Amino acid sequence: MSDSCNTCSAAGTCSGESCPPELTEAQKASRIGKVVAIMSGKGGVGKSSVTGMLAVSLRRQGYKVGILDADITGPSIPKIFGVKDKANVVPAGVIPPTSSSGIKIMSLNLMLENEDDPVIWRGPIIAQILNQFWTDVVWGELDYLLLDLPPGTGDVPITIFQSLPVDGLVVVTSPQQLANMVVRKAIKMAKKYDPRFYGLIENMAYVECPHCQERMEIFGKPQGQAEAARSEIPYLGELPVDPALATLSDAGKIEEYQSPAFDEIGRRLAEELKKNVTLNPSKLNLKM
Repeated sequence: MSDSCNTCSAAGTCSGESCPPELTEAQKASRIGKVVAIMSGKGGVGKSSVTGMLAVSLRRQGYKVGILDADITGPSIPKIFGVKDKANVVPAGVIPPTSSSGIKIMSLNLMLENEDDPVIWRGPIIAQILNQFWTDVVWGELDYLLLDLPPGTGDVPITIFQSLPVDGLVVVTSPQQLANMVVRKAIKMAKKYDPRFYGLIENMAYVECPHCQERMEIFGKPQGQAEAARSEIPYLGELPVDPALATLSDAGKIEEYQSPAFDEIGRRLAEELKKNVTLNPSKLNLKM
């Protein structure tokens, strides 16, 4: 019997085997189908934009979607969705604001007085906040909860994989060899936790001339398909550099963005996600 068993409310009445944590009121009010982490390991590859577009695509396909902005010190999800309402605290927990198309969003930026206030915290506090975003947020019923992970393989990804029931990952990269080298680090780190890989997306693969539609590979020859094969994960497709996306994101209107290339990626991802989908209330337990 561990020391923690001595203070458990079921002490003396259970079999001595590991007991699942008691659900919070927020968890009792939530049912989440799949938890999908979006990661890259490398900053600057457009991971948050891809997370936002994936959420929009899944929502357009009729799914109930939420985004947990796990980039605590560099959050951008509320900005690109134009969500300015603060998270609402009720007795059961925290109610996340909803975007114009119905995507539920939880980010630390929605709890700060000013959106540009810095978060100057060390790892343990950040880990605690992430756990609270899981245990204390009333997500309601979602088909998919997307986690926008920060760059790197440090405290936040470790907390996510050890404490949250991540079903699988989408990896975002870009054509540069440097980016792919760092992304491989993230993939190898994630494989230690044995999640499913739903696929790899290569962002910024090319830019299309607005006058002649010539394709220009400004960051080098795309490497995404080869990287996906090297890491033995599905390849979902490539995305261009699109000034329209940057303009709409700055205006908080990413939900208005239209892209045939991304429509196809969203369709492929939905096919991967639909495999073995279950709405499992037990996923609301922390793996602590």
